Amino acid sequence: MGLAVTTNDASALTDAELEEMASMDGAFDHDLLVQAKEDWVLSTTARDGATLHGFTFSTLERIGGTPCVLLGVMSVRRHSRRDAVLKGLMKEAFHRALMAFPDEDVVVGGRFAAPDALIALKQLDDVIPSPGSRAVGEERAWGRRLAKRFGVDAAYRAEDFVADKNPNGGFIDFVSAKPESIAAGPRSLFSSVKSGGVLIAYGWTMAEDLAKLGAR
Repeated sequence: MGLAVTTNDASALTDAELEEMASMDGAFDHDLLVQAKEDWVLSTTARDGATLHGFTFSTLERIGGTPCVLLGVMSVRRHSRRDAVLKGLMKEAFHRALMAFPDEDVVVGGRFAAPDALIALKQLDDVIPSPGSRAVGEERAWGRRLAKRFGVDAAYRAEDFVADKNPNGGFIDFVSAKPESIAAGPRSLFSSVKSGGVLIAYGWTMAEDLAKLGAR
């Protein structure tokens, strides 16, 4: 049976659905997901048959007039199909962005607790921060904007895109099936991330690319 990815209003989630997400053995418990339901507009699920394999809480909005996809909470089951699930969740995020912001360039950003999860941004351009490159003023400004939107600006260090504390606990929870394959570059970005902290990372999709990434 193929993977089915669907999006609904987060506010419509039932307690049973939140409990199902919490029981997926990811990083998030029921209480955090209850808060995510309040904090984020959209809830996306990825199922193979009746089995939940991944979910995302996200919001599409403009920051300073720029279209953004904010990935507030995402979790992928530690399963042999995890890469396909992550791809499916991101495909749905791109589709929603295309529907909301046709013919516009879009920023996609999230919080990351481990380098494995950065693969979620692999289809984007100009991903910041990137190994071996030094961010310039406007790139750092976007880091600060996203840190504020994610509610971690009080503990945010703009020089390395790291927040030492993550009060509401959300991030992109993806664990690679082959952690040894994660290159030294992505790992280096997390050298100053403390326990309980997160890296803020984002990238751009140009309008012509989004038309392909979000197509069905």
